Amino acid sequence: MHDYQKNFIEFAIQRNVLRFGKFTLKSGRISPYFFNAGLFNTGNDLLQLSQAYAAAIERSALNYDIIFGPAYKGIPLATVTAMALAKAGNNKPFAFNRKEKKDHGEGGSIVGAPLNGRVLIIDDVITAGTAIREAIEIIHQAGAKPAGVLIALDRQEKGKGKLSAIQEVEQQFGIPVVSIIGLDQVLDYISRNPAFGQHADAVTRYRESYGV
Repeated sequence: MHDYQKNFIEFAIQRNVLRFGKFTLKSGRISPYFFNAGLFNTGNDLLQLSQAYAAAIERSALNYDIIFGPAYKGIPLATVTAMALAKAGNNKPFAFNRKEKKDHGEGGSIVGAPLNGRVLIIDDVITAGTAIREAIEIIHQAGAKPAGVLIALDRQEKGKGKLSAIQEVEQQFGIPVVSIIGLDQVLDYISRNPAFGQHADAVTRYRESYGV
């Protein structure tokens, strides 16, 4: 586990974004942990979150020209990540989309830099993959190519079939999906930390039942 991943897990726990217990998911599964990125809701939260996204990009082999944030959650994520990258000396253009096209002023549905070349999509999580598929369609319509997807957490969990939603996106579109952390890192962290030892067995069993 890299330092930025350990720091991100501790930060997510501190902000109650990552919690342990018993949670009923939309799928009906009873999960021993829950991740709610919507609770990153202060300026300092976004600052630390952007640094984690930027670190994950720098550690990856992603080759991209522009950052794209799908409406709505992806908009602030792409914006602050572009700022964090620029502070580190990697100045990249960014853009996001509107849900409805604007028919006055400059018009259109894309705000920011033109979608050209290889586009890196930034979002919080991939649940069913619907939002990412919509983003990829927008990118294709602009004449650009998706370069990959960056998210905060990979649950590494099967969907209705044998693949996870992330694996389905990777397989369907032939692009990598990179995460700041995955369930493997979460399990490693809580297994080593006595304060969360009581949750490690439950997470392990869940991983054995639903993991990919």
